[in-house]
Amino acid sequence: MTPSYAHQRVTVIGGGIFGVSSAVHLARLGAHVTLVTEGAFASEASGRSLAWLNSARFRSEEYHRLRVIGIDRWRTLASRNEGAAWLRFEGGLTWDADDASNRIAEAFAHEQAIGYDSMLLAAGDVAKVTPGINAAAISRQGAIFNPGEGWVDLPTLIDILVRELTSLGGQVLTQTGKASVDIKGGRATGVSCANGTRVEADAVLVATGAAVPAMAQQAGHVIADGTPVALLVKSKPFKSALRAVLNTPNVALRPTPDGAIVCDSAWSEEELNRGSNGSYDVRPATVERLLSEASNVLEGNPKLELESYHCGPKPVPGDGESVIGPLDGIPGYFVAFSHSGATLGLITGELIAHEIVTGEASPLLAKFRPARFSRHVEALAS
Repeated sequence: MTPSYAHQRVTVIGGGIFGVSSAVHLARLGAHVTLVTEGAFASEASGRSLAWLNSARFRSEEYHRLRVIGIDRWRTLASRNEGAAWLRFEGGLTWDADDASNRIAEAFAHEQAIGYDSMLLAAGDVAKVTPGINAAAISRQGAIFNPGEGWVDLPTLIDILVRELTSLGGQVLTQTGKASVDIKGGRATGVSCANGTRVEADAVLVATGAAVPAMAQQAGHVIADGTPVALLVKSKPFKSALRAVLNTPNVALRPTPDGAIVCDSAWSEEELNRGSNGSYDVRPATVERLLSEASNVLEGNPKLELESYHCGPKPVPGDGESVIGPLDGIPGYFVAFSHSGATLGLITGELIAHEIVTGEASPLLAKFRPARFSRHVEALAS
């Protein structure tokens, strides 16, 4: 039986996957939940995420474990939504550049050692396990295929979760402008919004993506921030057999529910500039090259036409690993901040909701507490 925590009032700030997932899990536990968003749902990082569900390559043992559990929750959701176009598990394919930076053999050995489902394939063998890829684009060192990986269309899922939240009695406040956490008597007591709205709460979760470090700083806490500006480009729908997520030297991409692809890359981030008014300058040549690089790795090198692109901060903690849990010394103040928003979206909401309503710390989150940054600062100062 699920215990009831209906007496507890929790306000969640953030309309992305972390905020919405946490709000739904809190409501499922019986808490009185208010979800506050500055603008529309999925209008920030969750709306421009490649949303690749994976734990490939090299990670700490604790981070890998959490990501694998996160993938497990997505698989459970997929089993309950069989055939859903917005959540697919048809594998991921990765290859590196044909130069000294190539670590495919090392990555494959590592994934085998930790039990992560992995296949090392020569270019000519890729079509046997996943379709739609241009074998000529794969480097001579081969590619890793991870059959258990997938992708999710986060805006679609967020819409589904918001409907569940309201059906459970949760209150949803959108377009409130920037929100801040009210702290009185040394603890979080609610949220104040730029439009004048104020919500009283027994606990507050800040899940505002790239804005989390600055909000924590206002409360006197340091969270190291490595957030870059990123670009996600979407093509118009076209005919393709592609099913897997591709992570290649010059482009990462995946299919979309409507027959298009979305793609991004590390190099394109370096070509983005932020203007004095806060907008981002995206050069047409950057978008054109991304679509060209995507075409190069697809079978038949189809001509890809631009449908849309989205640009903005991509949340990345300074040490690369998630930041989830309470701010020390401020009872009732919780944060959720991660580069792995898609992979960890469901499990983070589940774990942080349980912590908020029960006060029981999850051992799965022990390494990912915000306090690790404060300890580091103290150590440097001593």
